[in-house]
Amino acid sequence: MATAPREPTAGGAASPDRPEIVCICGSTQFMDEMRAVNRDLTFAGVIVVAPGEADEMITDKQKTALDALHLRKIDLADRVLVVNVNLRLGSPPTGPRRHPPRGPWSA
Repeated sequence: MATAPREPTAGGAASPDRPEIVCICGSTQFMDEMRAVNRDLTFAGVIVVAPGEADEMITDKQKTALDALHLRKIDLADRVLVVNVNLRLGSPPTGPRRHPPRGPWSA
């Protein structure tokens, strides 16, 4: 599932001195699957950033802050891996994607 460190790209991607950074994205309804992907990538030597989790309901202000933080995580990543179960398609509840990260996308 995971990939080995890659050659550097224009955005400062992974090199032999730094593992690849992957940002996991997906609907929070797939958190169990995202946790499994996080575990597999981590044990393969990949630095993983993923959506934040909360055990309780969050406020609209907290949701907005978490969404903005996740976009910054995407900016940091060499690659984005979208966890999607049963190929559910559509715009996220907060609207269409703002921008693609500098690195390649994975599905």
